[in-house]
Amino acid sequence: MTYRFHDCEVDPRGFVIRRGGDQVRVERQVFGVLVHLIENRDRVVPKVELLDAVWGNRFISDSALTSRLKDARRAVGDDGQRQEVIATVHGVGYRFVAPVEVVGEAGSLLPAARQAQEIQYCHSPDGVRLAFAVCGEGPPLVKAANWLTHLDHEWNSIIWQHWIQWLAGTHQLIRYDERGCGLSDWDVTEFGLDAWVEDLELVVDSAGVDRFPLLGVSQGGAVAIKYAELHPERVSRLILVGAYCRGRLARARSEEERQEASLDLALGRVSWRRDDAAFRQVFASQFLPDAPRESWDAFNELQRATTSAENVVRFLDAFAHLDVSDVAPRVRCPTLIVHSRRDIRVPESQAHELAKLIPGSRLVFLDSGNHIITEHEAAWPVLVNEVNRFLAA
Repeated sequence: MTYRFHDCEVDPRGFVIRRGGDQVRVERQVFGVLVHLIENRDRVVPKVELLDAVWGNRFISDSALTSRLKDARRAVGDDGQRQEVIATVHGVGYRFVAPVEVVGEAGSLLPAARQAQEIQYCHSPDGVRLAFAVCGEGPPLVKAANWLTHLDHEWNSIIWQHWIQWLAGTHQLIRYDERGCGLSDWDVTEFGLDAWVEDLELVVDSAGVDRFPLLGVSQGGAVAIKYAELHPERVSRLILVGAYCRGRLARARSEEERQEASLDLALGRVSWRRDDAAFRQVFASQFLPDAPRESWDAFNELQRATTSAENVVRFLDAFAHLDVSDVAPRVRCPTLIVHSRRDIRVPESQAHELAKLIPGSRLVFLDSGNHIITEHEAAWPVLVNEVNRFLAA
């Protein structure tokens, strides 16, 4: 849902403020202050409540709160003298006083994209049944499959739910389970880049979309890069998040790097085949080091529901040997590369390599250690704003 008042529009889930049709960029805390006041506009919000809602249990001075309120007012064309949008109630707190129109409410706090997703199936030439989902309204946006997807479980998972809500909030989002996991067939013979690209081709054709932006997350970035190089007439824009050109073994140059990559691969093989919960926890901590324990548990639960241990081993082998470094220089569409600066699974050097290889690409680093950006970290609104701006350009 979106809040409209005066010449402003605030989208809480998209982390977007527009004024006079132009996007206004603000810090995360400023956005949080504004949204909390809007959502509680029927009453005066005490200072203590506002501090707890936006900053949690961190100690914040009154001057810091005053500064954020000043920035919030400025973002929506208000100030401390007029107070036509945010009014100060001295000795108590603050109240949002501008008349608000709620767009897209329809009796539910969930945006339209959350009401339903339509799951369909298609069949590859080698007989593999692939599941793909369509949700949201607007121009099409295709997301290449990445590590252990599951269309149904992702829908309510705290790992991916906010991604789906965001992307399907302004687009018709098309995503799919790659062969070997999720709702697609698990018993498959062919694994690897060529098969994954052919599956993406099949899903796009089955969904009936012609030209679209393409999103690749993690190893899905390599699939997206290859597809964009093969089909320049179909990919309007390419978005790569936490992506890489070469897997751990493919990019290893020294003997020490090869040993580390081989050890990681061997540990993964043994641990997954033994259904080792302790290893999965370590694995989750590498993907989401800055996230709370509940996110690790949700990540583990999603992995266990997604595919067989044997397929995980095959995925790990294939990912380690991925290499699209010869393909990336031939990508011709506008490309945005977004990467967590402290990513453990895919180091920032891989983002630099992508940016050097893909002509005219733009690189943005996020202040995070998470390979998958979570909803409540400071990097999330930055990611959302950067991608939204890129898609709207």
